[in-house]
Amino acid sequence: MSFSFCVLASGSAGNCTLLQLGDPDHALHHAGTPAKPGQVLIDAGLSPRATAKALHAFGCRLTDLRAVLLTHLDSDHFHGGWVKVFRERRIPATLLLHHRHRNVAWSMGLNVDCVVLFNDFLTIDGTIVHPIMLSHDALGSVGYVIEHAGLRLGYATDFGRASEGLLDRFTNLHALAIESNYDRRMQQESSRPSFLKHRIMGGAGHLSNEQCLEAVLEIEGGSALSHLALLHLSRECNCPNLVRDLYARRAPHLVDRLTVSSQTAVTPTLAIRPGPLGLHGLHGLHGSHESHGRIDSMIEPKWRQQQLRLFAAG
Repeated sequence: MSFSFCVLASGSAGNCTLLQLGDPDHALHHAGTPAKPGQVLIDAGLSPRATAKALHAFGCRLTDLRAVLLTHLDSDHFHGGWVKVFRERRIPATLLLHHRHRNVAWSMGLNVDCVVLFNDFLTIDGTIVHPIMLSHDALGSVGYVIEHAGLRLGYATDFGRASEGLLDRFTNLHALAIESNYDRRMQQESSRPSFLKHRIMGGAGHLSNEQCLEAVLEIEGGSALSHLALLHLSRECNCPNLVRDLYARRAPHLVDRLTVSSQTAVTPTLAIRPGPLGLHGLHGLHGSHESHGRIDSMIEPKWRQQQLRLFAAG
């Protein structure tokens, strides 16, 4: 079975990443016809129309999506056009949202009939998803470790600092997608108002290039990364060439595994596989669901129970 991802768009105008779970060349339906891989979105910051257009290049339609997994509900991560899509059940995908963000969801017009709320790990067709709360504004955002076919992807965007909790969970990864939002000098010298600079740089906003690199090096030391994708670069206070130069100077061993995402261009499809061992190698699957003890129950609309298997273990 395969596991891959592609960043459809990333930036202040909209964020969306496609996960492809499974191997269509080997998986078969019971009737003997080739099966498509499971299609899951992380965030839906593009409009439904723009998302459908981006998915078309992968031979995928909105109706093929199994789930939409949200990091939080800022408009660049959940476009308002999706509210009607999910309220009217125009697609079979389940909208997955951390319980902490439920009141924002209800204020947008979503409700318990079209949202699955979770607190701890969940599964999507056997793929295990571990949420991690991150520091971002008042409610935070949610990072994820996604385990599929023995491979682990770490995904984190919109957070102001790489906490010990994040670093402890982002171990034994085979791919990493992480925010590298701004260059500190460009941010300080920009014409943005002081309050905005403070929000971004104050520890509960966004991660700078230097902060990202420090976290990446820590994570890479205990992982076997085949891909490193950088997310959510600021168009005003960052530059892809600055980022690439930073890695060429301080982490040249990662340059050939580096993908810098864009607001306007889709990244290549990144097939996840075991990469070169980091300094500390792999030491068992920390953060697997066996180690979490009691899991809080999720709230699931009854009409979705047969379409997507989501459970909480006690």
